[in-house]
Amino acid sequence: MGKHNGKAETQANHLLDLDQKQGKKNAKKSKTKPLKKKGSKPSEPPVFHYLSEAEGSSKLTSKFYEKELARLQVELVKMQYWVKHTGTRIVILFEGRDAAGKGGTIKRITEPLNPRGCRVVALGTPSDREKTEWYFQRYVAHLPAAGEIVCFDRSWYNRAGVEHVMGFCTDEQYDEFMHTCPEFERMLVRSGIILLKYWFSVSDEEQERRFQSRLTDPARRWKLSPMDLESRDRWVEYSQAKDAMFTVEADDKKRARLNCISHILSKIDYVDMTPEPLELPPRKVAPVDYVRSPINEQFFVPQRY
Repeated sequence: MGKHNGKAETQANHLLDLDQKQGKKNAKKSKTKPLKKKGSKPSEPPVFHYLSEAEGSSKLTSKFYEKELARLQVELVKMQYWVKHTGTRIVILFEGRDAAGKGGTIKRITEPLNPRGCRVVALGTPSDREKTEWYFQRYVAHLPAAGEIVCFDRSWYNRAGVEHVMGFCTDEQYDEFMHTCPEFERMLVRSGIILLKYWFSVSDEEQERRFQSRLTDPARRWKLSPMDLESRDRWVEYSQAKDAMFTVEADDKKRARLNCISHILSKIDYVDMTPEPLELPPRKVAPVDYVRSPINEQFFVPQRY
């Protein structure tokens, strides 16, 4: 059994410039900046790992992408065996602009894993009752038990993003969130949860292209909601809300997926605990008195193709 390189980190504590690993020129170094709002309570800035890609010649070839994705997904399976064996709890937050590729990345992370130990949480608009609860209350209910991985497709950072920009929360609620969020996350970390946070961003040109493609593709049209269209008209406001916490640019989906998976693996100090292959015993011979019913008396899906 080989120990995986990289030390486990319970709290995301530094930036990741993903373009540096791909040799991308002109990559801008991202920095986290504390929120500066007159009259607000002093608070620690939320810290995310950053996904930074660029459109153009640096795009990965499909052959390389598929090969590397398969390799990384095998490592994810190894990690999950370790998580289950050790009772580790992992929470991964995925935030970012609409159409930035969060969903596609989450799908590539979870598709090779056992769904009994890896869940995706994508909460909708809070109900009237939930609006009266402690803000973090409905998220707490979805936190992992021992041996589980939970991926939040958007999280409690909604309050600092869409809710703040769209006016769904008051200034007082926003300031309270910025003050209590670090405290809440420190509680999660002290309880033993490994917390990783990722912000996906996309240029306005690339977002526009993806929005337009959703309009013309019936299978993807559900991804474009009235809220997405509203965010399209409030690009600057969302940028200001994001810049108060984190700044990054990202357009290349393939690179984002590979870099995100690779970074997750580097932050979990797992050991390969994949069980040995099972040996299949010979099949038992069917009883001599068993007679299979005729096919025309059974129900089958029609052969249309």
